[in-house]
Parts: sequence; structure tokens; C-alpha cells
Amino acid sequence: MSIEPNTLITPEIFKPARYLGNELGAKHKDFDTAKVRWVLTYPEIYEVGASNLGHIILYNIINAQPSQMCDRAYLPAPDLAVKMRETNTPLFALETKKDVKEYDILGFSLSYELGATNILEMLSLAHIPLTWQERKDTDYPLIFAGGQTATSNPEPYADFFDFVALGDGEELLPEIGLVIEEGKRDGLTRTELLLDLAQVPGVYVPQFYDMQEDGSVKPNRPDVPERILRRVATPIPAYSIGLVPYVQTVHDRLTIEIRRGCTRGCRFCQPGMLTRPARDVEPEEVVNSIVEGMKQTGFNEFSLLSLSCSDYLSLPAVGIEIKNRLHDENISLALPSQRVDRFDENIANIIGGTRKGGLTFAPEAGTQRMRDIVNKGLTNEELLRGIQTAVREGWNQVKLYFMIGLPGETDEDVIGIVETIKWLRQECRHLSNRRLDFNVTISNFTPKPHTPFQWHSVSTSEFMRKRNILKDEFYGMRGVKVNYTDVRISAIEDFVGRGDRRLAPVVKRAWELGAGMDSWWENIDKAYKAWQTAIDEAGLTWKYRLVEEGEWNLFENVELRMQNAELQNSIPTMDYKLLANMPLPWDHLDTGIDKQWLVEDLERALQEATVPDCAFDGCSSCGVCSPDFGHNIVVTPPPIPDYLGDFKPNQEKAQKIRVWFGKQGDMALVSHLDLVRLFDRVIRRAGIPISYTGGFHPGPKISIALALSLGMTSNGEIVDFDNHTRMDIDEFTEKLKANLPPEIPIFKVEELPVKSPKATQILDTAEYIITISTDNKYGLSQWQNWLNDLEKSSEIMMQKTQKNGKKKMVNIRENLEKISLIDNNFEESDTVKINYVGSAKNDGSLLTPDHVCFMLEEVSQEKISLIKAHRETIILADHITQ
Repeated sequence: MSIEPNTLITPEIFKPARYLGNELGAKHKDFDTAKVRWVLTYPEIYEVGASNLGHIILYNIINAQPSQMCDRAYLPAPDLAVKMRETNTPLFALETKKDVKEYDILGFSLSYELGATNILEMLSLAHIPLTWQERKDTDYPLIFAGGQTATSNPEPYADFFDFVALGDGEELLPEIGLVIEEGKRDGLTRTELLLDLAQVPGVYVPQFYDMQEDGSVKPNRPDVPERILRRVATPIPAYSIGLVPYVQTVHDRLTIEIRRGCTRGCRFCQPGMLTRPARDVEPEEVVNSIVEGMKQTGFNEFSLLSLSCSDYLSLPAVGIEIKNRLHDENISLALPSQRVDRFDENIANIIGGTRKGGLTFAPEAGTQRMRDIVNKGLTNEELLRGIQTAVREGWNQVKLYFMIGLPGETDEDVIGIVETIKWLRQECRHLSNRRLDFNVTISNFTPKPHTPFQWHSVSTSEFMRKRNILKDEFYGMRGVKVNYTDVRISAIEDFVGRGDRRLAPVVKRAWELGAGMDSWWENIDKAYKAWQTAIDEAGLTWKYRLVEEGEWNLFENVELRMQNAELQNSIPTMDYKLLANMPLPWDHLDTGIDKQWLVEDLERALQEATVPDCAFDGCSSCGVCSPDFGHNIVVTPPPIPDYLGDFKPNQEKAQKIRVWFGKQGDMALVSHLDLVRLFDRVIRRAGIPISYTGGFHPGPKISIALALSLGMTSNGEIVDFDNHTRMDIDEFTEKLKANLPPEIPIFKVEELPVKSPKATQILDTAEYIITISTDNKYGLSQWQNWLNDLEKSSEIMMQKTQKNGKKKMVNIRENLEKISLIDNNFEESDTVKINYVGSAKNDGSLLTPDHVCFMLEEVSQEKISLIKAHRETIILADHITQ
């Protein structure tokens, strides 16, 4: 069953272009001929999901399989979710608008501990039972999860999924598709198909395993593996080139992965443990993917992605080579948090330029002792050198990340965060006339499975006490903005993240009570109450209190002694052999990391001993490097090319071109600002020599004459282009048409004298066709009388809000030139089409369809509703070209 989008995806919902499914890069494979049909979902709103690199890569890879197809779905925003429930409309795939229940497999990304409530919301909207027990022996799609949290500890969510994909999905998901294709061909039952999937390395089928009394998880049948292997794949940058959304997304840029995995060995870092070994991408492959990707997508920004970009030794050479090749394009580079000890002039060059990007470092701790405990591998001297380099290269604001609640932390270490910032500012004072400002984020350390600190615990009251210490120490410091992570979120994340199968009812109940969606950020009190109530109802309050009070341990009956009663939050002295043998809810997942090594690394942390990065130094014997997981791949960096310098905007004006275009069909749901961004990207893809403005943020000289209201179609829009180099008009037209969506047709292209005014400066009137309705039917003569009365009137006053916010009564009747009925072949109707011509000037006199409805209400004393609006043409004033 296909969903009728016109009844749901309308201008009334916020950003309807999220749900169109026809953005550049969307795949539209034939549903009927595909042998395996996937829907990959991201359980967040479109702006988050559509810019997630893993989501894009897997979407492209599955669609590259000859017999498989993959569509997408995202978490509907609350306004659409309400409409879907009111109309009993199930969750649909964006590309086909088909009910997701018609597909074979529905996959969710589970990337953080509290994200499962959004997954339950989507299953509910899809009219799919929430648990595998309810779906057993049915023909519902197979429901699975992947992602970091799913790989780390899927047990709290095990009831909700038919299977879990562990680790990298590039090779695993196509293998799953082949098994499903064979299973469909052979007519296997759901259970038989899942049993076949359980034989695939990396596939965990929870229903074939049971939780034991000691908390461990064991197979309940002999024909499934006792431990499930995490999959490892080599990054393939070409699959990263994909979606170009109409709406602005969270990461509105081209992102290419340069290195997967991290071997730094930070003891708090779960991604660093779960993605080993480290694998560099060949520099030339990165460069070619970026250059080609920028041409294909039209983005004006790209990002090089890795857990630690600075550990990609080819970064300076690759970054400068890319900027040299794209020297004539106005592009910028964004990098995630970098290692401050490797920040130098070369890296400053590639992220600086005309549009200098933000600079983020994560020292994590305020003292050398704490950085050694967490194995950060950063000295005070390296920290200072990196910050001083940033100041010399023109940055006067730096973002820093710190954590509190780390094992062995004292109040002196907490105060050290503030002292470090004061020291950095003092030591950089002589390098610039501008004050060095800091944006500081203080996070609460949350222990994660598969890390040396997975046995640690911190009380909520202790977090609050340390936060108050920081607030007192930061008080009065100018130029330092401090953000604190909510302690309640940290406690819930900890409770769920290290939980077992007993938590499934808690997750479900929390969703029923309103946790999820954006509530953690918009209404945290409500969400926290939902989780607390769910925990209470499940009879697990005692267990949650252990987390909240810092007494959590997995071995509830094992007595541990404090090494030093006066040292708050220290790791207790314990029998490390006993610790290694105690079962954990995630021990059946083989991530490659030896549990005994984690215990030994915890012991090293207590001794403030560091472990070198095994990608560059000796092997740390963590257990990963093996035939199952591979080995570290470190590419020898190429020579760093000479930097050609920053982009210098070409402001020459050699040619002015005016284009008349339409905005039809789905494009009516693309907002004006999104249309401006679309034209920018189209020009880049087409290789049109557009001229730029000057200043710190040069922009292309593209000018759309008059904004069109969301939901309105048009056959008469105008846009002006200023080129710095002359171009054949036919070639310009051909390239523009080739890169525009089909529903933005080009009607006319004209070259104008270079000094001609922009269309937006000579707007005069515009012609519209509108469809309106009343609550009652009226005859043709009555409708005509109302229009005659309107034309005869000289004044109809309407209250308008000015730019300064003040209210003003305005005579809008003087902005109407003419109005008439289009169809006069009816006797009685409650709906009519009207043609009118009104002011289109930028002086505040623009006459919109809503204004016409208001005037008709005034003369008819009836309620008039606007059903549809279409702009037929924009009429420009005559002008004399100098």
C-alpha cells in the first residue's frame, strides 16, 4: 500500500521537505523486481539522520547490490506523528511512500543508550508489535539494530529486535541480504530464517540466548555460537558521496572518513575500544573522493572524519592538497575534535582560510595526573603548544571538553580544570591583542562497557558537589562560557547502558510515559520523571539507586574494600582475578578486546601508568589484532605540498543572466531559504563561473527576485546570476537544467547589460491564481458581486506588524490592481478559482493571497479559506540601463 502524501506532507507541518524522498542522491530502485527490500531508519528527525555518515554509506552499499533495494525512514517530527495517528497512517518509506510493513527488513541505528525510546515510537507508528515475542511466526519485517550502543550492550533492548548487527556493516549487511534472499526462495519460516542469520559472523539473535542467574548470557540451543563476533570492514570513501538534502541538516556538508578505529587507548572511551584496529584510508583515495564529491553534491563545506583525525598522519598533506585542487572554489573544511598535541601550522592552514572554522580540543582532565590515569597521552607542554599555535594562526576562541567524576579524581583535579584555562590564557597573552576566549563543556563521566573503567561508579551527589566547586572557581572569569551536562541524564545513561534484559520493560514504559523524541532537551524534567516512574514500576529502584549513589557494581554480593577511605571516588582495591572472571551482561559479545587486558589496564590506571598508542609504538596486547579483526594499517604520509593560499573571491562582473523558472509539484514544499541554498549548490555542480561578494563571508551573486510562500507553486519566478567570466547562454541553460530538479523547470534565459539592476530592485506587480472556499455554497452571481464590491471599494484596512514589532493599520485595497473569476461555468459552488494582480514591490506593499482572502471576508462577511495558491508571473517595472 502506498501512502497518499498530499494528505500528510503539507505546508502546515514544519519543514515538509524533510519527507519528500527525492533529494539529490536518493535511490529509486524498482520495488517489485527487488528480491530483498530494506528500509534503513535513523531514529531521529530527518536533519540528524540524513547527515549521519554511517546511514549514508550503508544506504548506498545496499542499493549497489543487484538484487537488493534500500529505502529510508526517519523519526517523524511530533506534528507529522500526530497527523499519522489521527489518520491511522502507518510509517512509510520516503522514496516509495509505501508502508514499511511491505518490506522484508527494517533496520534501526542505535547509537546512544536512550535512543531506544525513539525506536519504539517508530515501531508504534509503523503498526508493528514492539517485541520479537509478539512478532514470532508472523510475516512482519525482520527488525534489527546496529550502531555503537547495539554493538556495546544490546541486552537492555534485546526483546525489541529479531537480531542485532555487531560492528561495521559494509560487508555484513549485504551478507544478511543474501541469506534473506535464499530464505525467501526456500520458503523458510521466520524462526528458520533467523537461525540461518545466526550463523553469519556479526549477527546476534537474542531469542536464541537466555540470561542466566549470574547475569551472563548463554545460548539456549546448540546450533548457535556461544560468542558473537564483532565485524570489521575497511572504509570505502566513494560510498560516502550521497544525499544532498533540501533542508539544512545538522552536518550540512560532504563528509569523508579518513581513518576508522583508534588505538590511543583512552580508558574512558568506548568507541576507541570497539573500533580497533585502526585503519588509514589511502591519501589519494581521500583526495579524489572529496574533489569528486564536492563536484557531485555542490556542498560548500567538507569534513574529514575519524575518532582522532590528528592521528591520520597524512592529514596535513591531504588537507592542503584538497584545498589546492579546489582553490578557486569557496569551500571550507570542518574537523571534529582534534588532538591538541598534533595541532600545528599545517593543520591550521587547512581549517583556516576565508571562513575560519571552529576549533575544538578535548584535554578531558585538568591535571597531568588525571590525564595519565585516563591514558590521554597529553602533556601540559603539548597542550600549551597547541593552543599557542591556534592563537598565532588567528583564533581567539577555542572550545574545550573536560570530564568530571573520573576514577581517582580529587577536588584538586577538578579545580585544575579552571587553573588550566587561566594558565593557558596567561601564557597566550603576549601572542595577540585580542583576549583568548574559551567555550568549555563539562561532561559527567559515564562508565561504558568494554572499557577499563566499566567497573567504576560515581554518585549523583558527588557530581553535583564537583560542579558547584567549578561554578565557584569559574565565577567572575570573563570570556569563559561553561556548559554542564545534566547529571540526571548521565545517571539514566549509566543505568541503561550497563543494564541487562530486565530493563526492556523499563525502556518500553519510559517511552509510554513520554521519554524520547526531543524531550531530553526540550522538557528534561518530564523525561526524567518518565524514566524514574518506569524504573519504579519495574521494581528496579534499588538497582538504580546503586547507580545514583555511586555504589553500583555488577557483582551485587561481592564485598569490595576502599583503598583509601579519605580519597573520594577512587577505584576500590579488589581481587583482579576475581574481577576478570565475574560475568558481565555483554561478555557473550566478542569485540576482540581481551577482558583480562581491560582488568590489567584498570590496574595500570590506578598506578597512573600510561600505555602507548600501538599504531605507532609497540603492541599493547589488547587482543584485537588477529585474523578475525585484522591489524593496524598506518599509511606513510606523502610530502606536504606547498599551500597555494586561501580562496580569494572573484568579484568581477562580466555577465548578468536572468532566468525565469517555475516551482512545481513537490518543490512547492521547499522553503525560500532552502531554494537559495539549492541554487548555490546547483551552480557549483554545473561549474558556472559565478561572481562572489567580498568580505569575511563571500557568497555567490545569485539573487532570487521575490520569495514564494511555502506550499505555493509558480510558473513565473525570476533569479539573477552575475558571472565573473562570460559564458555561452545555451551552454549556461543546458548546465543549469541538467542540475536542477525536474520540478524546477526553466522557461526563459536572457543575458542583460552588466549594469542592469537586479530584478528584486524593479519589482512591480505579480499575477496569482488562487483557489478559495467558503463554508456554504453560493451562486455565480453572488461570487461575482463580492468581487465587484471589492473592486469598487477604495479602502480595506488591515493590521500589519512592522519590522520593529509595532502594529500598524494599512490600506491593503490600494495594492490590488484587478481581480476576476477564472471559471464562471457553475450555478452554485463553495469553491472557486480567482485570478488577481497585485503589488509585488519590496516596500511593504506586497499583496499576498492571504491578504486577498482577508479583503473578500470583509466584503462578504463570510469565512474564506485559502485552498491553493499559484503565482503565474512576476511583472518588472520598466527601467533605463545606464
